[in-house]
Amino acid sequence: MTHTLTRLFALLTIMSSFLTAGCSAIGTLNAVTTTSTYTLSANLAYGTLSRQKLDIYTPTAPPPAKGWPVVVFIYGGSWNVGERTQYKFVAEALAARGVMTLVADYRLYPEVRYPDFLSDSAQALAYSMDHAVQLGGDPKRVFVMGHSAGGYNAAMLALDARWLTAVGHSPKELAGWIGLAGPYDFYPIVNPDAQPVFFHPNYPESSQPIGFASAGAPRSFLAAAVDDKLVNPQRNTVQLANKLRVAGVPVTLKLYSHASHATLIGAFAWPLRWIAPVLDDVQAFIVAATPVPPN
Repeated sequence: MTHTLTRLFALLTIMSSFLTAGCSAIGTLNAVTTTSTYTLSANLAYGTLSRQKLDIYTPTAPPPAKGWPVVVFIYGGSWNVGERTQYKFVAEALAARGVMTLVADYRLYPEVRYPDFLSDSAQALAYSMDHAVQLGGDPKRVFVMGHSAGGYNAAMLALDARWLTAVGHSPKELAGWIGLAGPYDFYPIVNPDAQPVFFHPNYPESSQPIGFASAGAPRSFLAAAVDDKLVNPQRNTVQLANKLRVAGVPVTLKLYSHASHATLIGAFAWPLRWIAPVLDDVQAFIVAATPVPPN
């Protein structure tokens, strides 16, 4: 009984800190995340620079005949902060559902500005495509997924062919992409942390995902909190979903009434899954994917 009460108290403390402090407390969820559902391959280089590293979470369950579906996860943080190790809880949640998950770091401001972090993200995604078979993944079921600023990165890789073309690949190779509370149409920038990243007020052209919604886009999963105070869900998530649908792209749109900008990603961790079924919905989107046909 004492052990149970101690664990419950710790769980309530973690939930309270996350719900009140938001992204600053996101790493605390790792404290109650199991390590039994995955095998970790850590600190792998996808480029030559110090931030160009990724971790791979391979499910411990027997693999499917053609290999695991593969998700490359890109975290948020206004392109200013973030570490891949903070998102073990996201990778574990997906690995437990039979999804090989790569969590990649990328260079941040002030070391770089737009578009260097997109080049990094493209290299990380290319790594997953180049090594999928070797790692036990299915190269025909590769997805890019991002939250917040990472959702922007994911959107640009999936919708704007420039970034994957530069690393010898194409968005057509993706079985889908997943955007969680991403900013897709955000000029003029209000967030002071993000302003210098995009050279406010002299914004670079062709840097908004909304401008690349076209019939050639991969299957899309777009989700947001109804009452997101940081990234407007109607202007960003709903508008992009509508433009993609008009272009004929299959889109899954989910708006969660009990989530916030931070808890949308926090809901991948088992203590917070009551907030929104985002993990179930992402899993369903991945499972429903048809393998990408050969080029």
